[in-house]
Amino acid sequence: MNRTSLRRGIVPGLAVITLALTGCAAGNESDAASEGDLAGTLNGGGASSQEAAQNAWRAGFQELNSDVTVNYDPTGSGGGREGFTSGAFAFAGSDSYLTDDEGELSAAKEQCAADPIEIPNYVSPIAVIFNVEGVDELNLTPAVIADIFNDKIKKWNDPAIAATNEGVELPDANITAVHRSDESGTTGNFTHYLSVVAEKSWTHGEVETWPIKAGEGANGTSGVVSAVTNGKNSIGYADASQAGDLGTVNVQVGDDFVGPTAEAAARILEVSPRVEGRADSSLTFDLDYETDEAGTYPIVLTSYLMACPTYEDGKTADLVKGYLSYVLSDEGQKAAADTAGSAPLSADLADEARTLVEGIKAR
Repeated sequence: MNRTSLRRGIVPGLAVITLALTGCAAGNESDAASEGDLAGTLNGGGASSQEAAQNAWRAGFQELNSDVTVNYDPTGSGGGREGFTSGAFAFAGSDSYLTDDEGELSAAKEQCAADPIEIPNYVSPIAVIFNVEGVDELNLTPAVIADIFNDKIKKWNDPAIAATNEGVELPDANITAVHRSDESGTTGNFTHYLSVVAEKSWTHGEVETWPIKAGEGANGTSGVVSAVTNGKNSIGYADASQAGDLGTVNVQVGDDFVGPTAEAAARILEVSPRVEGRADSSLTFDLDYETDEAGTYPIVLTSYLMACPTYEDGKTADLVKGYLSYVLSDEGQKAAADTAGSAPLSADLADEARTLVEGIKAR
């Protein structure tokens, strides 16, 4: 069973970012304030991968709601799940869904007095970026990507690269493969993909910390992008929204080669199965990295929002309902796409998620 991400939080706790927001209705899809204006403080936190998107959502929510303060502490996925199951957070973001590997799903059920709501809200393609002299477009198979980063393919004109790049003048030059030097959820999702699709070439499994000494390490997404940009004949991996003017690899999917567009990344949820044995309130996925579906980009980070279907306090219920409704609205999804480069949810999946959120109420 393929998990969407690692179980551990990606980034240690950072300072809580607080915004004072304004409002009546939380978004076009929300009726959370139908009995009066939203007011009060809403506390959430978790996955740092969502931080930029959360900033965009709060900024948009500010224009629509009054007398509300929303806090999102980017303490990492693990911290988000812990805060949610303990009741410290009314909602949480996580790069992996709840399980009972460490009793988290049972703890969430106890906290919510019901099965928790889990909805995907942030899907971001991880691009394989490159800077190769004279090469504008590059098609690579998963096995070749694995062999490059595993230091088995060392030259750009290697026959394995040339085989999928007919007519491209590949230089007789050494490959500089750049990886994250810090513990990284991006590394975890990237290696998870390789371990599933190219397991014979990538034998290190799914890891947050780069497992081999070969190549060049760089700290953070910006460090990898900078190293590839300033390096010669280099390749790396990073959130597609940060790729800038660098080339991005088209990855083989079936008989096609697909680039890391937001639309192609969003399709991974459409072709992936739901996690078996979950409650109807859990919209969680086992990503089908091995899909042959045309137009699907398979190397992605999928992050979830978690909430309770009911809350003891009616004001909290309204705030959670209003804010999550905005996140899932067309406006909210566009704001995250424009600001953080995430892939908007498909219309059907967004509608399904909104239906769950619209049912949030006081106990």
